[in-house]
Amino acid sequence: MATGTIYDFQVKDAAGDLVSLDKYSGLVVIIVNVASYCGLTNSNYDQLKTLNDKYYSRGLRVAAFPCNQFGFQEPFCEADVSNFVKEKFAFEPDIYGKVLVNGGPLIGGADPLWEFLKKEQGGTLFDAIKWNFTKFLVNRKGKVVARYGPSTDPKSFENEIERLLAEKP
Repeated sequence: MATGTIYDFQVKDAAGDLVSLDKYSGLVVIIVNVASYCGLTNSNYDQLKTLNDKYYSRGLRVAAFPCNQFGFQEPFCEADVSNFVKEKFAFEPDIYGKVLVNGGPLIGGADPLWEFLKKEQGGTLFDAIKWNFTKFLVNRKGKVVARYGPSTDPKSFENEIERLLAEKP
C-alpha cells in the first residue's frame, strides 16, 4: 500500500460497514463534506452530478461525507441523506458515514481521513474546514492534489479534473 495516500484509510459507508479507500485505486476522486440544508447544497450537488455523469466512464468518482458540524445542516441519518440526494438530484455518489471534519475539546477529534486531507492541502489562513462543501481533488495515485473552498463551484475545476483523468494510473 502506498504511503501518504487516501488508500491508507478505511471509512464507514452509509450502512456502517468499513470500506477501504483503496477501492479508488486508479481513479480520480472528489472528496466532499455534504449537508442537506446548506445554502450551497443545490449548486454543489447539481454540479457534482454533472461532472460525475460526464466523467464517470473515464474514472471520476464522488465520495460524499455527510457532516452536521456547521449550523446543524445535516440532521439526517446516512440512509436519508442517500435518499435525499437520489430523489432531489437523481444522483448517487458514494455516501459515507457522518464525520467530524474538525475536532474540538467538546466534540472529540476529527475523522482521521479528514485530518489527512487538511494536512495534505491546507486552507487559506488556517487548515480547518470552514463550512460544508469543502472539496478535495485526488489523483489516480491517491494523492490529494487540490483543495477547493465551499463557495468554489465544482465545475470551475473541470479542467483540472480532465488533466488528472488524462494521466496514467
